[in-house]
Parts: sequence; structure tokens; C-alpha cells
Amino acid sequence: MAEAAEARRQSGGGRWAKVIDHARCIGCHACSTACKSENQVPLSVHRTYVKYVDVGVFPNARRAFQVTRCNQCEDPPCTHACPTAAMYRRPDGLVDFDKSICIGCKACIAACPYDAIFINPEDHSAEKCNFCAQRIDVGLEPACVVVCPVEAILVGDLDDPRSRVAGIVGREAVAVRRPEKDTRPKLFYKGAHQATLDPLASRRPEGGIFLWSEQGSLPRQVPSGRPDAADGAAEAVLAYDVPHRAPWDWRLSLYTWTKGIAAGAYLVPLLWILAGRIDAGSALWRWGSPVVAGAFLALTGLILIADLEHPERCHLIFTRPQWRSWLARGAFVIAAYGAVLCLHFAASCLAASPARQLALGAAGLPLAVMTAVYTAYLFAQARARDLWQSALLPPHFAVQAVLAGSAALLPIAAWLEPGALDVLARTLAAACVAHLLAVLGEVTLPHATAHARLAVEEMTARTYRGFFWTGAALVAAAAAAPWLGAAAAPLALAGLLAHEHAYVQAGQSVPLA
Repeated sequence: MAEAAEARRQSGGGRWAKVIDHARCIGCHACSTACKSENQVPLSVHRTYVKYVDVGVFPNARRAFQVTRCNQCEDPPCTHACPTAAMYRRPDGLVDFDKSICIGCKACIAACPYDAIFINPEDHSAEKCNFCAQRIDVGLEPACVVVCPVEAILVGDLDDPRSRVAGIVGREAVAVRRPEKDTRPKLFYKGAHQATLDPLASRRPEGGIFLWSEQGSLPRQVPSGRPDAADGAAEAVLAYDVPHRAPWDWRLSLYTWTKGIAAGAYLVPLLWILAGRIDAGSALWRWGSPVVAGAFLALTGLILIADLEHPERCHLIFTRPQWRSWLARGAFVIAAYGAVLCLHFAASCLAASPARQLALGAAGLPLAVMTAVYTAYLFAQARARDLWQSALLPPHFAVQAVLAGSAALLPIAAWLEPGALDVLARTLAAACVAHLLAVLGEVTLPHATAHARLAVEEMTARTYRGFFWTGAALVAAAAAAPWLGAAAAPLALAGLLAHEHAYVQAGQSVPLA
């Protein structure tokens, strides 16, 4: 082991992998205990844990175990989503983390298809199993490997033909979790039951009764297994698991709403000015649009910072951005858009000509569109969440920005520019119809995966159905904006906020581990 580690350090290569032999595993939790001791993992969170599933019906029944942890992917989504490179892949293939630059944005948690990352409640930084990298680097095996009493856990280099791991992976039947995510995991399961590998294969026990464990008692908890007994894909019941939590709460739902208003309040009047329906010298364009857009953009920034576990480190997004992350890219888009809005407001204060303000609009137009739609790409990086993997999400976010912007400007226009009321009301009505059509397609068309289908059911028929149907009803009522006038604005904005909350939270409601 020591010679292999030294050779790997000198070459800067290698592919560390782990095999868990479930024909040997006895579910003793020695690996979990050793991991907590070696890495000082606090109570309530786990780098590694053992799940129990009871398979079959008495007397033909057995208990199956699964040891669950980071899958050490060849293409790790967490490293793509992290805006500061706090999650990174080492030259030897290990996916490690640097807590000193973690801002606690939880993007890595949303990105991981295996629910392997968590926020440490003591230092508020993201962490996970890192193969006991501190032991690997000095030629020792991970703590879980050392303590396993039946040698069910093996580590080795896939590129080393002498490695037992390479031999097992190359010659024997092994499986990985969620291969459809194309992360190329290097955690291989030998002899594992499908009811343990697939988080949806087993059903939740009736009454929420789990062996020894606390389930359903934490905020935003996502219980494992299928929600209904009839949904079980196998004769299997989940017996023991650890708590799992959705990473993003109501603040992300609110952020998508405020950002839509900020983008649309500038985009809508600018497009109608270019179409000749609103005067470039109008008070709505000179004052109303930049003030409303700027206020909601500032609120968006405050919400994003408040959602960080380390808000004092928010500057790291700008000082050491990881450019693959759409959270980092979005921060620069918002900053550039905010600069344009500030310049527009300053130009109004200095009584600049309409032509100069339209010149600012030339820069503001693409930035407003990018502000509206970049969240679709951020959601797409959350590869764990199938509901969000939609090619129609960018245009839907653009429609939502038009809806939110025209609704927010309606009361302002009634005060500053009554002549623009009709065009804004008709814009709002059209955007409401387009939004409802997009939602209708989302909830009625068949989905490619069970994860997406269950998320839609959670949104429309279970936990978030109140928000979803209230939002749809309010937006439908706001479609009568040409007759309701400014009174349609609160209906549209409240309906959109309810929809955003249902969509964002339902997307995180399907168990992954």
C-alpha cells in the first residue's frame, strides 16, 4: 500500500477505487463508527453509513445491507457546481474538499446524485467521504477498510493490475449506483441487492416506523424509499436509514421570484420601446424600470448571501471563481446587470438624453435575458434532480421574467405613465397564458425517469399541491389583466411565487440514497 501510494504521488496519476462486497457485509456499522472517529464527523451527519432493507415476504425473507458514501466519480458533478473549487478532483482521482474556501452554497449537495455530501453542523462547510485522503497520502488504508471485520471493503488502483480491486472490477460482476447519470463512479458494489442500490426500489414502512432511526422529524427531510406501499418496485421494505435533507429551502424559491422581477422590469419596457409602443423618454423607462429592477436585484443578492452557510466568504465567488459553475457565472452576470442599472439610474438623475439611455439598454438587454435564464443552467448542474433537467427551462424562466416584470411595473405605470398601462396589461396576460401552457406540459407529458415523475406528483398531488394549485389559479386570474388593470399585478406575483416554491421544493423531494 505504501509503495503504491508513493508511486502514485510521483506519477501524479492513478485511479483509486473502492469495492464493497455485500456477500460479506454483516451490517455491523464498524465502518461508520471508524469514519466518525478518524474524521471527527459530528452527530446527525455521516460520511458513510449502512442502510438496511428487508427483502421478500416471510418465510422467504432476508435483510440486505448497503454501505453508502461518496462514489468518487470520474466526472464529479459536485466539482462542476462548486463556485470556488472547494470541491475538487485530485490528480490521483480522489474527489476531495477544501473547507477554508467553502462558502456553504449547497450547490454541491444539489449536484450529487448519491446524496453523499452534507453541511457539517459545527463548521458549516460541505464535506463527504474523501477516501481518508490524509491516510492514503501516507500509505495507509482508509479507516473503514482497516476496521471491517469481514474484509467487505477493499480499496485499490484500477490502473494497477496487481490490485485486488482492479481484478474484481475487471473479472467479476459488479454494479454502480445510478449509472444513467454518467458520472462514472468508482465505488463498485459486489453482490448487492437492487433493492438497496435503487433508493426507489424499496417502500417506506407503514406509519413511518423505521428500525432504530429517526425519520421525518427534521426540517426539509426527504425520507428514503417510495412514498406509497403500492409503488414498491420489489417486495422490499426500508428498515434502517439515516436522515437526509433537501439542500435549498424557501430562500431559493424566493430568489427565483425576485430575480425574475429584476430581469423583467427592465426587459419588458425596453422591448416595447424598441417596438415603438412606449416612448423612450417616458418616466416609466427613465425612473420606474431601473428603480424596480435595481431594488429587486439588490434583494436577490441579499437573499443569495443570506442562504450561504459562510456569508462572510461571499467575495470568494468573485476573487477565485470556478468558471464551470453556473453559480459563479451567474454572480458575474448579476453584478454586470446591476452596474448597468446603476448607470441607467445615474443617467436619469443627470437628465441624460433618451438616446444615451437606450445605448445603456443595448448592454442591459442581453444581461437582463441572461439574468432571467441562467438559473435554468444552474438547476441543470444539479444532476441529482431530474425534474430540473428540462430543455424548456430556459425559455420558461424567460416567460416568467416577462410575467413578473410586467406585473411589477403595472402599478408603477398607473402612477408614472398611464399610457403604458394597456401594453403592460396585455403583455402580462400573454405571459400568464404562456406560463400556464408550460406548466401544463410539465405536469401532463410523460417523464423519462421515475425521479421526475415522483417529483411532479409531490408538486401536484402531495406535499406542495397547495402552493402549486393556488399559484396556477392566481396566474390564471391574472390573465384577465386587460380588464383588471393594475389589480392583476398582485395576483400574478403571488401566483408566480407560489409556483416557484412548489417547483423548487418538489424538485428536491425525491430520495437519492
